[in-house]
Amino acid sequence: MTDGFDLTRDGEVARLTLTRPEKMNAITYGMWSALPDVVAEVEADPALKVLVIAGAGKHFSAGADISEFGELRTTAEGAASYDKAVEGAVAALTAMRKPSVAMIQGNCIGGGCQVSVACDFRFAAEGSRFGITPAKLGIVYHFDSTRQLVSLVGPAHAKYFLLSGELITAARAREIGLLNDVFGVDELETSTLEFVSTLCSRSQASIRGMNRIIEKIVAGQETSDAEVEEIRSDALHGVDYAEGVAAFLERRPPNFTHR
Repeated sequence: MTDGFDLTRDGEVARLTLTRPEKMNAITYGMWSALPDVVAEVEADPALKVLVIAGAGKHFSAGADISEFGELRTTAEGAASYDKAVEGAVAALTAMRKPSVAMIQGNCIGGGCQVSVACDFRFAAEGSRFGITPAKLGIVYHFDSTRQLVSLVGPAHAKYFLLSGELITAARAREIGLLNDVFGVDELETSTLEFVSTLCSRSQASIRGMNRIIEKIVAGQETSDAEVEEIRSDALHGVDYAEGVAAFLERRPPNFTHR
């Protein structure tokens, strides 16, 4: 595992922890570059159903490690190479069929917020702070990440974030749709993992198929296509559908063993 990451498994749940608390879990170029491989490992493991991303210590992530910029982003070519690594990490998270959940406390700023927005769900502790700060660095934000942000909070709030670089509270982030929910600091992990357990109990064929369809809609697709129809047809002929219908008719919880 790359320095700065710790990937652990607890039954059906993988947890990727950012482990640079002394730097408020600032994300290095090496971490950006390694993230697609982490995602691929989780996707390929049939025992895993959900990926949880969290930060060690008091913060989720203060963003990209700016201390590297003097070496890695001093030229346009170097900046483009760095951005390619960031874009690859965001694309990998976005394309995950298995759901991803950001569990946030403390600062979730810049590239840290970018990672959380690329996840399917975001739960935060009271007192967390959020912001995306390219305007403070003379950077124009990545197109796909901008699209994801706009799809979550709308263009007016996205402009506030990106053009001002100002930070907002967890309560405000929940209000504008950036967060799914906010919990007390002592309740964050328990409440997040309760939701994760719910995801694990559902039909994985349904979850992964719908996750892909939602991704296509967010990317701008307006009508169905062959892939969507194949996803829906496979589900109708799958074991989860048979089990779900049988459980409904028998008035019992479904037992989805298909991974």
